[in-house]
Parts: sequence; structure tokens; C-alpha cells
Amino acid sequence: MKSLRRDFSSNPQAANVTSKVFVRSTKSGKVQKIVRELYLRQDIPCSSKLCSLCPSIAPADANGNITPFILSDRPAGTKAFPRGHYLVPDTNALLNGMDLFEHTGAFYDVIILQTVLEELRNQSLPLYNRLLSLIKTDEKRFYLFFNEFRLETHVRREPDESINDRNDRAVRTVASWYGEHLRASSKKGKKKKNLRKAKAENVTALSLSDYVAGLEDSEKLLDMISEAREARDTKGSARGQLFYPEYYSMSKLQTGLRAGTLHQGVFNVSPYNYLEGSVNVPAFDKPLIILGRDNSNRAIAGDSVVIEVLPQDQWKSPSTKLVDEEAVTRNDNPDTDDTEAVVTDRERKALQEEVKKAHGKNSEGKPQPTAKVVGVIKRNWRQYVGHVDSGSTGSQAASGRRQQTVFVLPMDKKVPKIRVRTRQAGDLVGHRILVTIDAWDRDSRYPSGHFIRSLGELETKGAETEALLLEYDVQYKPFPKNVLDCLPSEGHGWTVPASKEDKGWNGRRDLRDLLICSIDPPGCQDIDDALHARPLPNGNFEVGVHIADVSHFVKPNNPMDLEASVRGSTVYLVDKRIDMLPHLLGTDLCSLKPYVERYAFSVIWEVTPNAEIISSDFTKSVIRSREAFSYEQAQLRIDDASQTDELTESMRNLLKFSKILRQKRYDAGALNLASPEVRIEADADEVGDPLADVKTKSMLATNSLVEEFMLLANITVASKIYASFSQTALLRRHATPPPQNFEDLMNQLSKKRNMELDVSSSGALANSLDRCVDPENPFFNTLVRILATRCMTSAEYFCAGAHAESEFRHYGLASPIYTHFTSPIRRYADLLVHRQLASAIGYEGEDGHAGLEGVATRGKLDDICRNINYRHRNAQFAGRASIEYYVGQALKARGEKMAVDGTDKGVDEEGYVMRVFENGVVVFVPRFGIEGVVRLEDFVLPGESSGWNVTERRELAAHRITDFDPEEYTLRVQEKGHSEKERGVLVELFQRVHVNVSSVKEEGRGAGKRRVRVLITGASDKK
Repeated sequence: MKSLRRDFSSNPQAANVTSKVFVRSTKSGKVQKIVRELYLRQDIPCSSKLCSLCPSIAPADANGNITPFILSDRPAGTKAFPRGHYLVPDTNALLNGMDLFEHTGAFYDVIILQTVLEELRNQSLPLYNRLLSLIKTDEKRFYLFFNEFRLETHVRREPDESINDRNDRAVRTVASWYGEHLRASSKKGKKKKNLRKAKAENVTALSLSDYVAGLEDSEKLLDMISEAREARDTKGSARGQLFYPEYYSMSKLQTGLRAGTLHQGVFNVSPYNYLEGSVNVPAFDKPLIILGRDNSNRAIAGDSVVIEVLPQDQWKSPSTKLVDEEAVTRNDNPDTDDTEAVVTDRERKALQEEVKKAHGKNSEGKPQPTAKVVGVIKRNWRQYVGHVDSGSTGSQAASGRRQQTVFVLPMDKKVPKIRVRTRQAGDLVGHRILVTIDAWDRDSRYPSGHFIRSLGELETKGAETEALLLEYDVQYKPFPKNVLDCLPSEGHGWTVPASKEDKGWNGRRDLRDLLICSIDPPGCQDIDDALHARPLPNGNFEVGVHIADVSHFVKPNNPMDLEASVRGSTVYLVDKRIDMLPHLLGTDLCSLKPYVERYAFSVIWEVTPNAEIISSDFTKSVIRSREAFSYEQAQLRIDDASQTDELTESMRNLLKFSKILRQKRYDAGALNLASPEVRIEADADEVGDPLADVKTKSMLATNSLVEEFMLLANITVASKIYASFSQTALLRRHATPPPQNFEDLMNQLSKKRNMELDVSSSGALANSLDRCVDPENPFFNTLVRILATRCMTSAEYFCAGAHAESEFRHYGLASPIYTHFTSPIRRYADLLVHRQLASAIGYEGEDGHAGLEGVATRGKLDDICRNINYRHRNAQFAGRASIEYYVGQALKARGEKMAVDGTDKGVDEEGYVMRVFENGVVVFVPRFGIEGVVRLEDFVLPGESSGWNVTERRELAAHRITDFDPEEYTLRVQEKGHSEKERGVLVELFQRVHVNVSSVKEEGRGAGKRRVRVLITGASDKK
């Protein structure tokens, strides 16, 4: 071993060296002893503003500045510590009460020990990251004290002492040292009055519960402590009935995974049947089905699980029933029979072959391979929005503050109800609340968790909007001060430097003379892109796409960049926008507004009159947009023959080229897919209820104009950065979907419409989708495209080195390579691509380099890609959920208004049957872009009224009979004792039906949320 020697003569205070001994086993089986020297110091400050000693010894930076001390000279007092105190939490306190430490009403001036931070990282990485965020936040005054490197607080592990006991002793040592240290500093300082408040005769240790009990609002704060660990400890050996099988040991899981008898994947839950799950695993072409709570074995949607395929005699068909929360409650008696046949490894391996055979056949209506969860690799537990089940509070809810157990019903119906202990049940009933899951033991039918906070009363706009943001993990809190400090000091007064000699012009091309314009949705403020086209003397054209140069304002690794990397994407809701960047940048300084000069990153092509690309050029630039058009305004100007100015001609040329480019894409196999998109024009009346006009998004030629050139720019930039960074280029791929993804849709089209879907390639799929046309029903083709879109894999960001070049392909666009470059105001991926492109073209800006810090390493880029993929998906989900919420509110407002006149509240519309079950169907309503689950009680039979209330309709459903044909995808519903013609209706897949749409208040798990109820009032002809 190499000997380490250091000369500490220049710093006698720091001349303290100890050693740490590590023992590890080598591959050959030998035990290797490693000794590392540890340099112990006495210049690590306590960071208390009460201290008069540390400022004189604290290390300074190159400029002689000492890091400002964090801990207050007036720490808060409590009943137990009226003169003020600092907190030194151990690891268990943080594990069980992180929500408390984040609470704004308490827990300030906290000393986080290096020992505790490292231990927390080993036990819970999410909590570790949350604690790091607290340490970085100035307001809470959390100080990270490196106790392992301070001479007086370093603790050596004693012989026969466990690591836990050693760490506990380290916490006590630091607390004792702080007390002695502050008392010693009081003799030399001038703040005796304040120091007297901080004196402590001895180290005081309290449990987290005991400490919180002495705070104001203790009843609310106590509910925020995780009691799961304590509950498990108190149960000890006196366990009750065990409802779930024990998980396999980690060694057994690893052995099974290596042998191929066990499989790992992510647990998913059916949106139509709460008791049916599935897991995709690489070994099989189709997902394995998980039926029933015993087989799901405490797995929650999103968990990474290990599964074992069940014997063939236990295989079953996928459920053909809609199972909602009421049905689950009625039948919530888990199978406690834990006896099962012993299956040998040979039988298990044979079973894998049977699964593959079954997946290779058309298994429609036949038993399919099923599996059970035998282990959980990683929990995907998060904070859940829900409400207290009023039925679980009993009569005690309003009496006193005695702790009681209640059930919280999550908004996400794929998550089971959560058992929570609370002292404020009576106050929480009728509120939207935030909770988290702490544990799910074998002897509990439900997971246990704890209360975090209330969002407000159910069905109020504020509570429901915040619930939506929390449910999709949108980072919606205001930008912190350190982020806002990164903004230009000139604020809205910032301008492009007038002189080209200014460093802001370094490496930029002056494009202010070009006739550039932007075309966006109405009211767009964060304008990312603008375009131009002009004829060249040689008969060709110059076409340019100019993108906001966000990277000029957001420097790598500064607080604004780090915040943007966490947010990942701007989120667009109906009535608000949750920005990725501060408002000053997104809507002003970066936005390519008309009539003002702005920094841009430009991609410029020379193209022939037939839109053939001759050359491409990339440059940082300064532009001056001539006009900001909406799609409608641009279309009107292009279509107006009296408009012959250069700007209009430029847009006409752009439109001509875009049509050629679009056709080339389709000829190459690009798909023209569809999604149920609507837009909301919302306002508020005097009482705050939205009066919304819900409109289906219309596609004009100008929409396609912008889309084609943004696609071209993204493809061109992708090729450029990949040529320069073969391992770290940030790209976007859309993997080819497995043919079996389309199996159900192919069978349905063949059976119901005698149509074939060719999925051998993207081009073949595009052509066959074009042939799925019903002359009598124009929307049918759109419906098929919506269903085909759902068979696709999701597009994802990735680092070039993570995949072979053959896997870069974007299936939907039929492009061999693709990235995102054109929206850096609202997508962090685009900002990184700007930095890579700047480096690829050798751009040297104000500081003399392109600034690739933070995006040059594969490891960091892989982490960024995981986050932005997650944020991008959640932003889409949140946007759709916001539209659904406002559709419900619009229907509610209309119903209340119409009820004054005594007329029906619902709206009569056309719908289309998308799925058929034995006790209901799923209907898509194009006008509102929504799907509605239509249960038996929601069928309005001839002679019935659609206006009866839910209870009456359920009573009617009890007297109905059904005839479900899974082979023909039909469901017949009729009243007992009557013929189909008198009191009956027949619906089938793809059928156009007449529906009545209204907004009703959810019951049970969805309480407080308005559900858009769809009633089938009649079926049209089969066509």
C-alpha cells in the first residue's frame, strides 16, 4: 500500500490525522484491508450567529470572504425551550418526519450532521434529496455540519460497537460540543444576552413525537409523523391474521431472475378494473396478467416488482367486467388461503415455454398466462391526494381530539385506500388532503400512511387545481430568490446591445434585415420560434427557423439552470401556465416578440423550388420579428389575394415548401395519428364559476406550416450534434411498437368492419390507416387513428451512447434521427441541445466558450433524460386533466343555469363506442375530447328519462338483464319482462351512439370531484 505523508507544520491547528480501516473481499476470495487517513480540522465553523469564536477561524475563499453563518442569533422558543434552541435530528427523526422538517410553521435552525446525511442517503435516496433541498434553502436555516472532519466531534467506532450505536453516539457528541462551544464563546463575545437564551445545562434528547407535542398546532403536526415503524415494533410477535404471502428473500429473487424463472417489471393497474394488474417483462411478447389482491401482493401501481408465472391450470382470461370502487368495497375479502402447490424448477421452466406458445396465438377469449408478485425491488410510493372516507370516521369524528384511524381514498383509483392515524378527523372530512404511504405489512389489508396537509374544501377551484398539480408532481411553487437573482439586473429594460463591438454580439450574425415573423396559437406569449423565406439570385430560396436563445440567459449549473432541470417542462393548464423559467425570460427577454430585437439561434437552409435541401447553416443571431400572427391570422393573410407584400409572399412560400416536405414525410412512412384534443376558452363570472366554450382544435394549413419546419430544424440539428458528440448528443427516439400491441385493434377492425391493419412497417401502417374509412361516418377514421396511437410506444429522450444508431429512429416521423431544439423556453431538453449545437459549431460567446458544463458527461445526461421524460409525460397528463376538470365545471355551470328554467341539465351529443364490457361500455365524445365509462345504470332504455338521479338509475339497473358477446364485441341491455324493442338497446364496438353528457358529483373514492357522466340515450344504425 502506498504510504501517505503530509506536512502540517504550517497549520498546527489542523495537524490531526486519524485513520479509517475498511475490509473488502477481492474476486479471488481474499480479504483485503484498506487504511485511509482522515484529516481532522478545527476550522469547521459552528455557523451560529451567536458565536464569537468561529468567525476568526472559519476558512475564507480566494477573495478573503467567509461564508455567511446560517443559524440565527434569535432561535425560536417553545414551551419546553422558552429561551430558544437549535435542533440536531438523528436519522430516525428524518426518516419518520421529513414532512415536518419541510413544514413552514416550525423546524428552523436545524443542524444536519454529515453522519446523519450519509446514513439517510443509504436508507432513502428520495428523503436524502429532499433534505439536500432543505439545506440549500435559506429560509429554513438548515446547516450541514461536517462533524466527521472536526477534531472535537469526530467519533471512532469502539470494538464490539455497532455502526448504529456509533452513529447515535456521534449525534450526542455534536450536541454536547455545541453546548460547550457556545458557552465558551459567550465568555469572549459581546452577545451575552442572546447567548443566555441558548444556554443548556445538559444535552436534551427528545423523541420526535415528544418534541412536536410541545409546539403550537401540535395536533396537526403530530399527524405528520410516520408511525409505521413504531407500529411494527409494538406488534412484535403478536401479529394478527396474515392476509398476504411473504416476499421471497433477496437471494432467492436474484437466483430466480438469473435462472429466468422469475421476471422483473413495473406493476400496472387496469383503468377499468381495479383488481386487474399487468407487468411487461422482456422474456414475453405480451404483458403477464396479475388477477386479484392476493396475486398483486401489496404492489401499488408504478412499483418495480418481481413476478412468478402461475401454473397453467391457474391461467385466466382478462376480465371483461368494469370493476369500480363500489364493487371493490363490496367484495373486499382477500383470499387468506395461503396453501399452494409446490412447483419445481423444471416445471417452472416448462411453464415459460407454455407462456411463449400462448402469446404466439390469438388468445382472444382464451385463458392467458397469469402471474403473482413475489417481491418488490423498488417502491414508487409518493405523496397522494385524496379525502377522508366519512364512513370510516364514525361518530367520533366530531368529538374531541382523540387519535383515531380513518381511511383516505386517493384520487387515483389505481391506488388502494390508505389507513391513516389522525387527531383531526372531524376537521379533515370534506377536505382535499395530501398523505403519503409509510408501509404495507402482511397483516394489513391496506397500506398505512400519515397526513401531510389540507389543500382546502372539496370541489373548490383552488383545492382541485392544487390537487391536480400535486397528483402529477408538477413543480409549481414560486421561483426562489437565488433563481431570481440570476435574471438580468435591467429587468424588462434589457435590450440587445446597440453597438456590435459589445461582447453580446460575439459570434452572432446580424439578421435584423430579414422579414421574419412568428405563427402561434392565439394569445401566445412565450414565443419560441419564428420563420422567414426569401428568394436567392440563383433561383433557389433561403429558408430560416429562428429559435429563442435561452442559453444566453441561463448559464450551466447556476441556480436558474438547476431549477429548470428539475422542472423539466412548462405545464399548460386551462387557466394558468406553470413556467419552467421565470416570467421575465419566458414572456419577454427570450420571447421572439415582434418589433423588438432579440437573441436567437438560427438554422438556415438553401432549398430548391421543390424543397430539396441544398445546404444547412447554423448560427447565433440577432433578429427583429416583423409580426406575431395567430394561426388564423396567418391563414387569412395568406388566403387574401389582395395582400402582395414581401412578408405575405414569404409566408406563402413557406406554406408551399411545407406541403412538399409533409408529403415527403408521408412517402417515407410517417404516420398521421390523432389525439382527442380540445381547447377551452374560459372566463369567470361574478361568483367564480367558469363559463367555458369547449372547442375541438381545428387544424389549419398554417398549423402544418409551422410543424413541418420545426420538424426539419429538429432533424437537421440532431444530425449536427450527433456528428460532434457521438456518445453524449441528446436525442429523441420513438421505438417501433411490437406487432402484438396492435393485435386487439386488428382483430376488432377485421371482425366489425372487415378491414385489415398492416403493421409490418410505419409506411404500411400509414397506408392501411388511410383505408380505414366509413363513407357514412367521417369521424370513424379519426377514431381508429386515436386507437392506433394508444398501441404505440412512448417517445423518449435519450443520450446517443445509450443505444445503437439503428435504434435512434423515430417511428412516427419516419426519421432516422431526431431531437428537440425548437422550444427552449418551455423544454429543458431543447436548452441542452442549444448548448451542444453551440459547441458543435464552435460558438464562443461573451465568456469565450460555448458552455457545455453539465451536459458533457454520459452519467449526468442519463439522469437528466430520466427526469425530463418523467416531467414531459406528467406535463401532458396534467394538461389533459385540467381540460377534463374544466369540461366538468362548464357542464356544471350550464346545468345549474338551465335548471332555473326547469329544463334538462345534460347536453345531447354524439359518441362512439371504444370498448365493450359485460356490464358497460366506454364511449368517446368528440365534442369534449373525453371518454366516459357507461355502466348499466347509465343506459337510458326506451321510455325512460335521462334526468333521473343516480340512486334511481341504480335501482333500475338491478332489474336489467344483459347479453354480452365478447367475440362480436356487442352488449345487449334490456329490462326484465320486456322485449328488446320495448325496453332494450344493443350497442357494439365502433358504433355511433346518442349520448347525454352532464356533470355529476362523484361518490366514494372520487368524492368532491365532478365526474362527466355519459348516458347512452339511443344507438344509431351500425354504420
